[in-house]
Amino acid sequence: MTYRGGDVEDAATHFAEAAFQDAQFPKQATDYDEISSYIEMLSDEALNAQAFDVLWNSYETKYV
Repeated sequence: MTYRGGDVEDAATHFAEAAFQDAQFPKQATDYDEISSYIEMLSDEALNAQAFDVLWNSYETKYV
């Protein structure tokens, strides 16, 4: 959610806004596979796997 409210042209912001709006998105999950599986099954342009991978790498660098 760190990226919410940013530049709407930014992939991270676009992803964060879509995840926030999606009531089923596993917002509290901390497991890559759980979130990745949800994104892949959903097949939504706004919640794309490429943006998620970039954001996940950023998350791991900062918090893990």
